[in-house]
Order: sequence, then C-alpha cells, then structure tokens
Amino acid sequence: MSNIPNSIEFSTTAVSSSGELTPPADQDRARMFPCDQCGADLEFHIDDQQLTCPYCGHNQDIVAKENRAVSENDLRQTLTDLAAKRSDAAQANHAVHEISCGNCAAKVQFEGTLTSTECAYCGTPLQLENAYEAKDLLPVDGVLPFAVNRDTATTNLTAWVKSRWFAPNEFTRRGVQGKFNGIYIPYWTFDSMTKTNYAGLRGVYYTVSTGSGKKRRTVRKIRWSPVSGTFRRFFDDVLVVASKGLPEKRINDLEPWPLRKCRPFSREFLAGFLARRYDIGLHDGFFAARSRVDAAINAEVRRRIGGDVQRVTNIDTTYSALTYKHLLLPLWMLAYRFRNKAYQVVINAATGEVQGDRPYSWIKITLAAIAAAAVVAVAAYVFSEHWS
Repeated sequence: MSNIPNSIEFSTTAVSSSGELTPPADQDRARMFPCDQCGADLEFHIDDQQLTCPYCGHNQDIVAKENRAVSENDLRQTLTDLAAKRSDAAQANHAVHEISCGNCAAKVQFEGTLTSTECAYCGTPLQLENAYEAKDLLPVDGVLPFAVNRDTATTNLTAWVKSRWFAPNEFTRRGVQGKFNGIYIPYWTFDSMTKTNYAGLRGVYYTVSTGSGKKRRTVRKIRWSPVSGTFRRFFDDVLVVASKGLPEKRINDLEPWPLRKCRPFSREFLAGFLARRYDIGLHDGFFAARSRVDAAINAEVRRRIGGDVQRVTNIDTTYSALTYKHLLLPLWMLAYRFRNKAYQVVINAATGEVQGDRPYSWIKITLAAIAAAAVVAVAAYVFSEHWS
C-alpha cells in the first residue's frame, strides 16, 4: 500500500476562461422514465422491486445490462489511471446544473453531487442524464435497491422512539413528526489480503508479598516475555461512505449491509428517490478504509500476543490483491424538531435498522443515578454487616 500514489486529484467540472465552474455539456439534460401504457412517470416500487406507474398500475421489470454482475476493480491500476488524468473532484461539488422538467417545463437545479431528485412543482422524478458516465468519475458498479418501504420505516421508527428509556415522556408519547426522504448514498468497498509480521511483549500478572507483621502487603507485578509471529487475514468489503455532510457515526452504526443483494447499476433503481455522487474520492476513501483495517490488525496482534497486558513493539503489514467497488446504498432520512431543537434519524432501507439523535430527560437520568447509588450503598452496608 505504500506504493499507492499519495496525491490523487479528481475532476468532473470544466473551468471557463473566466475561472467560473461550468457543467459538462453532456450532463445538462434530464432523464425520466415514461410508462409504456399511459405515458406517466414510472417510480421504483419497493415491494415489487419493479418500476411501477402510480396512475395505471403498469409494472416494468428492471433488466441488468448485458447480464453484468457486480464485480471488483483493481485498486492500484485505477489510482494510477486517476493520477495520470490529474483530475480534481472537489470542483464538482460547486457545480450547479439547471434543467427543464419535461412534464411542466419548470426549471430544476441539481447542486453539487445531487444526481436524482423530483420536480418541486409537479413531483416528476428527474435524473441528470449521463450523471454516472462522466469521463472523470468512476462508474457505479452496483446498487442495493430499497427493500424497506416507507410504512415499515415509520413502524420501525415508532418502535425505536418507544425504546428510548431516558427520553422525555412527551417525546415517547408524541413520537417523531416529519417526512421521510429516500436517498441513495455513495460508498466505496475495499478488499485486501494482508500479511502481518509482529513482535511484542506478553505481560502476565503475579503477586508477591513484602514486609512483615502489620506492614506486610501484597504487590502485583508483571512478568514480561517476548512474543513474535506472522499471520494472514483477508478483509472483504470494508465499507467507507463516500459522501460528506452525513452523521458519520450514525451511518456507520447502520452496518452491516446485505451487500450480496447488490444489483448491477441501473438508473431505473433511482426513479423516485434522491441520489448523490461521491465527493470523497477513491484515494481518500481507501485510506479511510486502511485505518479501519489497521485497527483490526492491531487488535488481532494484541489477541495473539495474549497475556493480561501487551506491549506491541512492531507491526509490519503488507497488502495484496487490492480491489474496490463503487456502490449506491439506500437510506431513509428524516429531520425533526423537539422543543425547538433539531434532530436527525437515518434508517437502513435494506434492513430497517434505525439510528438517530434523540432528546434526553435529565430528570429520568438523575433519578436513575440516585437509584443506582442507593443500590450500591445498600449492597455495601449488607456486605459490611455480614463480615463485621
């Protein structure tokens, strides 16, 4: 991994002679999905996993292009190619694409990495044409379709609210009021075979007695012994979210994702949902993944050293068979307010897992702390009476 270039730049936006950002010529058109029977706009129907017309009920299958599978890509080769292009993806974050809605002719803006939305005037699902085929963008390899519909997401959210023990009673009684937005978030996944040579010291506790009489006491010491070894470990689908501005901890807590259910990318899956392109490039995404891998290897080294405590003196890891995938994963997102404070909830739209911010009742927390202290005091009193 040390051979991977450490200065990779990306670009999806041209710069005019005046220095202003301008959208590429092939990304200023809208893409809609008309119904073959009535001409209305099709939307992705979660329960049927098909495109469905909300007016005449016509269903249309989504067929993978050329029967492609979601395959791995060579990481080193791709990073080398990107370095040669001298691209800069950060420019794309400021690009504004304005298109005309094909249904009502209203102007709709796509800002930054947004690629799929709906017309604010007539609700028509819209996508940027060729948004995922731009020359300086890495193509999407797969998409995990929405499997949890809005009603199920609402039910899971209600159960989540009621399970918050230290939330105010008003919050658990009223629940969360707000509108769910379905959105596809870009992710990188990384695979790697690792070989680690390690060395360290294993510490084992033992006790000795010192002094005599009333000054006699027991002292705990550590006996150290050298340990070294080698092990291999394969890391499969280490996930890194590739979009900024999201609650990272909450998003990571939504794992695991059923990535085996990913389908080859097709824009039809995005119909009726929001979607974003990545603004964290492959290079930065890889090093975020590497930090997770290194943490796991460090924990494995300590486990192998064993004993009561460990001192790690050397870890030397080599990485091989490096591959990646670019995926779009589905989220339900909801923002709500409680007592004039904003909170956010995210739901894994493939598994139904709920994570989010919530208010706390300091009265409940204080009473619980008092009760816990009382239990400890009673236990200490009973123990002292028993041994007195």
